[in-house]
Amino acid sequence: MTDPTSTDRSQTSDQYRKGSISGNGRLAKLRTFSLLGIDAIEVEVEVDVSPGAIPKTILVGLPEAAVRESTHRCERAIVNSGFVRPVDRIVINLAPADLPKQASTFDLPISLGILLGSGQFQSDLVNDYVVVGELALEGRTRPAKGILSMAIAAKKAGFRGIVVPQQNATEASVVEGIDVIAVDSLTQTVGFFSGQLELEPVPCPINQLFENFSNYQLDFSDVRGQEMAKRAVMVAAAGAHNLLMLGPPGSGKTMFAKRIPTVLPRLSPEESIETTRIYSSCGRLEPGQSLLTTRPFRSPHHTISEAGLVGGGSTPMPGEISMAHNGVLFLDELPEFNRRTLEVLRQPLEDSLVTISRAQRSTTFPSDFMMVAALNPCPCGYRNDPRRDCHCSSPQIEKYMGKISGPLLDRIDIHVEVPAAEFKELSSTRAGTSSFEIREGVENARKAQYERFAGFQTNYNAQMSSNQIRQFCPLNQDCIKILKITVNDLGLSARAHDKVLRLSRTIADLEASTEIQTHHLTEAINYRMLDRDVWT
Repeated sequence: MTDPTSTDRSQTSDQYRKGSISGNGRLAKLRTFSLLGIDAIEVEVEVDVSPGAIPKTILVGLPEAAVRESTHRCERAIVNSGFVRPVDRIVINLAPADLPKQASTFDLPISLGILLGSGQFQSDLVNDYVVVGELALEGRTRPAKGILSMAIAAKKAGFRGIVVPQQNATEASVVEGIDVIAVDSLTQTVGFFSGQLELEPVPCPINQLFENFSNYQLDFSDVRGQEMAKRAVMVAAAGAHNLLMLGPPGSGKTMFAKRIPTVLPRLSPEESIETTRIYSSCGRLEPGQSLLTTRPFRSPHHTISEAGLVGGGSTPMPGEISMAHNGVLFLDELPEFNRRTLEVLRQPLEDSLVTISRAQRSTTFPSDFMMVAALNPCPCGYRNDPRRDCHCSSPQIEKYMGKISGPLLDRIDIHVEVPAAEFKELSSTRAGTSSFEIREGVENARKAQYERFAGFQTNYNAQMSSNQIRQFCPLNQDCIKILKITVNDLGLSARAHDKVLRLSRTIADLEASTEIQTHHLTEAINYRMLDRDVWT
């Protein structure tokens, strides 16, 4: 089919060469976005084409290297698309001037601005739409990072729509209330803005995406035996509590951790978009993946750096804890991590966000994750294993466990032992407790928490403040006596004391009990395993 703009483009080129299009200059303005962390900042692209002694392109507005190089891409894309590169002086300003501009998403708006400024087409639509996209030398559009954040920002700013590369269209279309126009070339973009080519907005596929891709491949029924550990996982998932598993090699700790997302409540559309924009800004979305419909599971290697874990860089980017937002962060072989690296987790575990500060600005990333850690009981891994001998001395064990600080352990709500499974459990043909059964209990407990915390910023029991603990976790006299003895005998800190009460409230919610009973409290106390002297 013949391109409807090809004839007009040819006429424009001839007119420009013959001088029938004025070179006296005009100013073109378009709107686009620049990424700062995971947030999209509105940028105005101003292009002034005016007569000059020699053709020259000047780009101002604090552009980084990728943006400075865009002028060469834009010039060749314009020519190879059949338009004319103005033989004039071109000044391109990216405002605000004090905001560093990165990435290559300015190619498309700059090219459109040059064509508008040189009079090669006119449009009344440029004020209604945001334009984002990278261009190949032949004029084709290429996918860009952070399109979801830009679509959200465009909607908030009140724009009618956003023009994006074809490959990013589905990603942007999950934002309701804004028209997403997909283009595959500079030519098609000019045709749309000039009114010669009608492009329908891409429909919002969010419901279909959840129906097709929200299922997990793993299930807790694969785990044989270990019902006590499954109970601890249910409690942790029900109240969004952090979990630490201690056991010998091969006992199933990693297997448990990988299946924890399957028992958490399904991602809501809002949570899904919030998580996807982090992956989109980092360029971590898989090809063809426009939305995360399952909870993320991140398992960084123990050699990871501080910046890799919490985020950083000269231009701050999210780390693993933000990639695990609304999901699970699994730290396997916890004592093998650098102690200083682990210590940077303290503030994010308390606040559910992390702030990266630099000389000129600071950036905040969400980090509301459930931390799951695993470790062996000693360097060889077979301490207290009835089937294997352990030759580790007490000083070796103390040194091994000393790599994990007390303040960090204080922030982990549940400590559970995962012993090696017995042969009769491994050989059993009977399926274990399934993820569906565990998730059913978790969702019922979460429902009670949503009702309890209506009107508060708190969502889960693990997030309760001290005032909320006093309000929602009253104890009877028997429970008070048990807790007093426990605090004195185990030397619990004030933080550990509060975590026991939060755990008790979650266990009561799993039983649909409005009051905390003694068996709820004693079960919660038993989950503070590492507060006891387990090595003697």
